[in-house]
Amino acid sequence: MWTFRTKVIYVLYQIFAGNLPKSQHWHFAQKFRCFFAKRIARSFGKNVNIEKHAHFTPGLSIGDNSGVGIRCEVNGPVTIGANVMMGPEVVIYTQTHKYDRTDIPMCEQGSTEPSEVVIEDDVWLGRRAIIMPGVRIGKGSIIGAGAVVTKDVPPYSVVGGVPARVIRTRERNEG
Repeated sequence: MWTFRTKVIYVLYQIFAGNLPKSQHWHFAQKFRCFFAKRIARSFGKNVNIEKHAHFTPGLSIGDNSGVGIRCEVNGPVTIGANVMMGPEVVIYTQTHKYDRTDIPMCEQGSTEPSEVVIEDDVWLGRRAIIMPGVRIGKGSIIGAGAVVTKDVPPYSVVGGVPARVIRTRERNEG
C-alpha cells in the first residue's frame, strides 16, 4: 500500500540506492538497496539481494536468499518464496489493460484488478522472462530466458517459449 512514508522512501530508493553499482562490484550497494527495500516491501526475508535499477512496489513479499535482478520490474501483489534466482530484466505483471468493449478504445478502458503472482521456493527465472497476472510458478521450476508465462507452472518443471510450455520435468523417478 502506498502511504506518504512509503512514497518518500521509494523516491529516495530510486534516486540513490537504485542507481548504485551491481552488487557483485560493490557489496555496500546491496546493503544500501536492501535498507530501503525493507521499508517499501510488504515482507522481506534474510539475505535478499535487490539489484541495480530494480523496480518493485509495496506489494512485494520476498523470502530468504532470494533476489530481484538488474532492471527487473515487479509490479503489484507478488509473493516470491525462498531461494529464488531472478535474471536481469524479468517483468512480473499483476494487471493488464481491459479490452472487452469494442465501442470505446482500449486505452480508455482502464486496467483489470490486480491478480497476485506467486513464485514458490527454489525457482530460477531466466533473463527477460515475463510473468503474467495470476500465475503461480511451482517449487523448483526453471523459467527459460525470454519465456512468456501465461498459465500456472507445475512444480519442478522447465518451461520456455512464447507462450511458455513445459519442456521437461526436473523430477526423477526413484525406484
